[in-house]
Amino acid sequence: MIDARIKAQMDPIDTTLPAPEREPERQFYFMKKCREIIRAKEKELGRPLSADVVTFGCQMNARDSEKLLGILKEIGFEESDSEEADFVLYNTCTVRDNANQRVYGRLGHLHSMKKAHPDKLIALCGCMIQEETVVAKIRQSYPFVDILFGTHNIYKLAELLYRRLTGTGMVVDVLKEADAVVEELPVERKYPYKSGVNIMYGCDNFCTYCIVPYVRGREHSRTPEEILCEIKRLVADGVVEVMLLGQNVNSYGKGLSKKTSFAELLREVEKIEGLKRIRFMTSHPKDLSDELIEVMKNSQKICRHLHLPVQTGSNRLLRQMNRHYTREDYLALVDRIRTAMPDISLTTDLIVGFPGETEEDLQDTMDIVRRVRYDSCFTFLYSKRTGTPAAVMPDQIPKDVAQDRFDRLLSLVQEISCEMSGRDAGQVKEALVESLDDHEDGYVTGRLGNNIMVHFPGDESLIGSIVPVYLKESRGFYYMGERV
Repeated sequence: MIDARIKAQMDPIDTTLPAPEREPERQFYFMKKCREIIRAKEKELGRPLSADVVTFGCQMNARDSEKLLGILKEIGFEESDSEEADFVLYNTCTVRDNANQRVYGRLGHLHSMKKAHPDKLIALCGCMIQEETVVAKIRQSYPFVDILFGTHNIYKLAELLYRRLTGTGMVVDVLKEADAVVEELPVERKYPYKSGVNIMYGCDNFCTYCIVPYVRGREHSRTPEEILCEIKRLVADGVVEVMLLGQNVNSYGKGLSKKTSFAELLREVEKIEGLKRIRFMTSHPKDLSDELIEVMKNSQKICRHLHLPVQTGSNRLLRQMNRHYTREDYLALVDRIRTAMPDISLTTDLIVGFPGETEEDLQDTMDIVRRVRYDSCFTFLYSKRTGTPAAVMPDQIPKDVAQDRFDRLLSLVQEISCEMSGRDAGQVKEALVESLDDHEDGYVTGRLGNNIMVHFPGDESLIGSIVPVYLKESRGFYYMGERV
């Protein structure tokens, strides 16, 4: 259901007049125009039309998908979780090549559906569509796709859909960089009790393996006033936990007329009444300040969990990756964090098989895993991304060699993570109840502040509440508990 604030902006829009130039009024105009067409189609078919938004990739993509679904529901589509829907939208990721291949494979499946139902609409957006080679391939090999748009104009979905509904052929609208940031549109949150909040967009780091700066653009931050206003509205709507999102939240503040650090922003978010928990990601180690550590240490709301990607433990590869820190810098940072917050849960990202990687480099990575003792690690095989410096580096690692190294590192990671994840057994911790347990009747699933899951007896009425739970037994990567 659209909120009163947005309804008040939409109602005065007159669709008999030309489209406004100003945003977000322009998008409200096209939402109403699309709604007229969709209602006519529903009357013709004798049933409501449905839309399925399929998300690939990171938390920022997930947040974008909530915005896309909010627009589609306001237009008149009912939400579906099936690709049999009348409108299927893939919000794509391109961090690794296999993400692209998954999309191509699923497009082939959708093609057969569209042959049977020619009115079916198919759209692709997100990071993958920012690559010129991808757009060219889709134009040539998948001409049945209706709409293509990138990361910088998510807000234009209604306008692009209107163009497709009133025209013929594929609609393509991909911008090289953002022309506007439009946040005042409908959002359909997946969870009523928690929400992501974008605090910045883009990335300036240009790690040599990463395509993100090329598809997400350069960093720009939202003003503190906009962010705080959005969070206050979310809290008024029942949200108790927010996740502040950015490719590198620690460099928040670039380009703002009044310089504001990420630590200063967190202090202001902490003051919002009714907000119970604050999370954020992702943190680049080179920009994590002592001021931020101090704010986290003294906070009553910031969760004791920090995702701090190291990527490799080899100084030589860190230079090759353009990460701007050494293993010694990283370990010193971890020491400062753990000195301030001994109970902190640390997680990380690791890449195996980066060009030129040796067995010695792998041992350096395994050493840093043993020293830091992460609660969990996202471990990836290096994926060559065309357009990045690493893609043309010499000494690309054979797949069998990289896989062997990956398997050995993963075994170590899982052994340590299992030990670390169970260290709070026998204690009472607060858990945000997120859902009914999908494995055992009469149980619910909650998330601890350190991001570990706990399953305990309860019912649907607990969902969205934060309750104390006795962590009775560790099962390796989760707990079984009892409500206190």
